[in-house]
Amino acid sequence: MEKSTDKMSVRESWQVFKFIFKFLLPFKRYFIWAFVFSVITTALASLMPFVLSVFMDSYLTPMKATDQIIFYFAGLYLLLAIINSIAFFFKWNYLQNGSIFVNQYIRKKVYGKIHQLGMRYFDQKPTGWLITRITNDTDLFDFWQTLFNALTSVLSIVIAFVALFVIDHKIALVMLLILPLLILAVIIYQKVSTKVYQAMLAKRSELNTKLNEYISGMRIIQQFRQESRLGNEFEKTNDEYYGYRKKVIQINGILLSPLVNFLMAISIVVVLLMYSNRSLHAVVEAGLIYAFISNVQIYFNPISGLMDSLSNFSNGLVASSGIKTIMEEQEFAPKQGSESSVSKAPLIEQGKIEFRNVSFSYDGEHQVLKNISFIVNPGETLAFVGHTGSGKSSIINVFMRFYEFTEGQVLIDDQDIRTFTKEELRHKIGLVLQDSFMFVASVTDNIKMMNSQITDEAAKEAARFVQADHFIKDLENGYETKVIEGGAAFSAGERQLINFARTIVRNPKILLLDEATANIDTETEALIQDGLTNMRQNRTTMAIAHRLSTIKDADQILVLNKGEIIERGNHDELLELNGYYADMYRIQTLQKEL
Repeated sequence: MEKSTDKMSVRESWQVFKFIFKFLLPFKRYFIWAFVFSVITTALASLMPFVLSVFMDSYLTPMKATDQIIFYFAGLYLLLAIINSIAFFFKWNYLQNGSIFVNQYIRKKVYGKIHQLGMRYFDQKPTGWLITRITNDTDLFDFWQTLFNALTSVLSIVIAFVALFVIDHKIALVMLLILPLLILAVIIYQKVSTKVYQAMLAKRSELNTKLNEYISGMRIIQQFRQESRLGNEFEKTNDEYYGYRKKVIQINGILLSPLVNFLMAISIVVVLLMYSNRSLHAVVEAGLIYAFISNVQIYFNPISGLMDSLSNFSNGLVASSGIKTIMEEQEFAPKQGSESSVSKAPLIEQGKIEFRNVSFSYDGEHQVLKNISFIVNPGETLAFVGHTGSGKSSIINVFMRFYEFTEGQVLIDDQDIRTFTKEELRHKIGLVLQDSFMFVASVTDNIKMMNSQITDEAAKEAARFVQADHFIKDLENGYETKVIEGGAAFSAGERQLINFARTIVRNPKILLLDEATANIDTETEALIQDGLTNMRQNRTTMAIAHRLSTIKDADQILVLNKGEIIERGNHDELLELNGYYADMYRIQTLQKEL
């Protein structure tokens, strides 16, 4: 989290608290019932020693305990213990269920919010940071359970003190002298533990970010033999994280139970000394001493829980501040037509594409697209060529509505692209990327993308259409072969053919190819080209070309440089122009011959 190591102000803490509390409200009945049963268990815990005190002083010490009296008090004590256990069960059950439901509710909300955010947000946030917010921080969001425990601890202290006051008000007032020491202990523990815990959370977020980067970039790491260097970096961060964890354990070991137990021991000694002094002048009942000391223990036992709860409460505020940051983020994905008026929203029927003077910037300062204009008629193929950073992928990103363009218009079938619903765009526009992501599922499910509306036969027909059937049917289990993570068992070309099938099974009107042939292997190159040819039939296609030989038959070719169109025409026209495109084509032809 971005400011996890900084101390939150009272105002910031209050704002975070109000933000958190609203998530609890739909499940408040669980916590209300938990509190009711908590009152019962706390009251019974203070009452049970008093029952034994009456038995000891009224019957046991004066030797008046008949069998009937013994069974009566034994039965009464057992009944109170059973009621206490039942009440504790219901308190625990309501509290845990309420916490689980709220956790699930928050995680769903955060996950849903992330899907509403634009790509610009993900450009700025490390994946590990987001994973930490969704998983670890929502676990730390057990703040309401912590808050509940803090409230019940205070309740236990109050009830125990009332019991002490009823038993012996003079000595009970002496117990109040210990209160400033307890408050001081709580303040010291809170101040020390919060700072260390915040640092530990920040280091854990950094650890998750590094781990995600290392796993994602493992091929590059191994290729450039960076295992040792990155391993040392990871080990350093890991050691720092566990160093903070060790400090948390040490602080708890010194300031939590030991300190409270020490103060409780002092209090019991004071009580015994006062009763000893009183016994010099009058008879002191043993049951009274037992009841008083038992309630002194009940008075002190919640202190440890209260200190721990306050620390966890502060830690929960720190963790939840990261979630609050996500939930209040305004970097939304570009808006589309209202889903409430789907019947009025236009449909993509022909597939005509037009850019009118479109400009775009990722950071709001440096334009990566400058005054881009072109028209692609239904069924035509438009190709973009240019060096890295020329703006090719940015055009695709803008058209797919991953980012909002800053100037101009983007039209589909002469309608503003903003008027189409997101579902219509995703259904009618097929995107094939350079890197083919595959899920851990069967080949069929990877083609269908787990869409139950697409039949297995339709998936197989799509695979045959793009030439993927040639290698799929030779797999051990054919279309039911399980894909391992990332599709590592398949070649780059085979993964791309499955990607083609995944796109074509939805029968899109518009096809976008983002360097779809850049990383293919020679074994599947012919199949890839045949698959692309089939896919482009009767579809409007925009393709980013790495190999110029693959777009020679394109109806239009736009040459981009630094976000501007510097040449346009078909393959023959651009060669005749003898400009930028012609130079690129000659270089690639020469490289192929070599």
